[in-house]
Amino acid sequence: MALSPKESQALAEAAPALAEQLEQAGLQLQSPASGIGDDGVIRLEHLKGPEKAAILLLSLGQKFGSSIWETLSEDEVKEASVAMAGLGQITVDLVEKLLVDFAGKMSAAGALMGNYDSTERLLSQFLDTEKVQRVMEEIRGPAGRNMWEKLSNVQHTVLAAYLKNEYPQTVAVVLSKIKPDHAASVLSILPEELALEVIQRMLKMESVQKDILEKVEQTLRVEFMSNLAKTARRDAYESMADIFNFFDRQTESRFMTTLEENDREAAERIKTLMFTFEDLGKLDSASAQTLLRHVEKDKLGLALKGCSDTLRDFFFSNMSERAGKMLKEDMEVMGPVRLKEVDEAQMFMVNTAKDLAASGEIMISKNRGEDELVY
Repeated sequence: MALSPKESQALAEAAPALAEQLEQAGLQLQSPASGIGDDGVIRLEHLKGPEKAAILLLSLGQKFGSSIWETLSEDEVKEASVAMAGLGQITVDLVEKLLVDFAGKMSAAGALMGNYDSTERLLSQFLDTEKVQRVMEEIRGPAGRNMWEKLSNVQHTVLAAYLKNEYPQTVAVVLSKIKPDHAASVLSILPEELALEVIQRMLKMESVQKDILEKVEQTLRVEFMSNLAKTARRDAYESMADIFNFFDRQTESRFMTTLEENDREAAERIKTLMFTFEDLGKLDSASAQTLLRHVEKDKLGLALKGCSDTLRDFFFSNMSERAGKMLKEDMEVMGPVRLKEVDEAQMFMVNTAKDLAASGEIMISKNRGEDELVY
């Protein structure tokens, strides 16, 4: 028995919901056509979930039913197909009752249940795979991802620092479960002897027993991920210090004053982590001279216009006498300058110093005593 085009179209529009109903049905068939009564007549009340779904799919036909089949997993397709093959002849009366039953459940409050899987299937119909993954990642959050997905998002240097103290077999298990590119990055910075041992174990590794895998996951969750969460809180202050470094002095002063009134401890931690223009005065002579070679003369003049006499003298002491004299003359010719221009020039010097430090050309420190050489 086939439905009319109008009925088929209406039912096809409910495809995602029908697929959800099929998934919730449990797909547990005891025997084909289990809805057949003692008198040989198939009754709606005796039908299992897969059998109901099979009848609806038969009624929809290929044109309107294909969108539903596409949403089913391989196991669900098999179960529905088994049920369909054992149905035999279905009366018009039964199909009509089934449609009424389905429509009633659809309209009843609470008849539909949304979950992550059904949401992901729905999004996949109109978004590309990468966008769907990003959206679902946001929805699920950290708790929705398994341990190996979480580890694949941990910076490789952080993960390597933890794994280098673990047994080679444990490291092999972990690296075999994360993304290959991430595993390669971790392996490349592990101690060479350990890395080679791990590679050998990964080559010989067979299927890891479930209980062993669960123990490794539990250890990672308790010892590594929990500590990583604590570190993230500490990193928040570092991030905020970087933000404060980009404020002009008026904005920085305004926010810092307010923060000191509300949370003095947080304000002090941010101050400690900030690297400011005044901190450039703690550079050693070689680093200061390297920095000066990377700063244009006009920017240097602007930056020194708004700094303390002590810091100005520090930079002049790291120039040749001739270069220092010429810079002083240029600064006098400048006359009054806007505070904004001074702040921008000083920020440029700070960022240049950070870039040089990152490349290993200079050494910067909040406290010169930390890097002072002892003979």
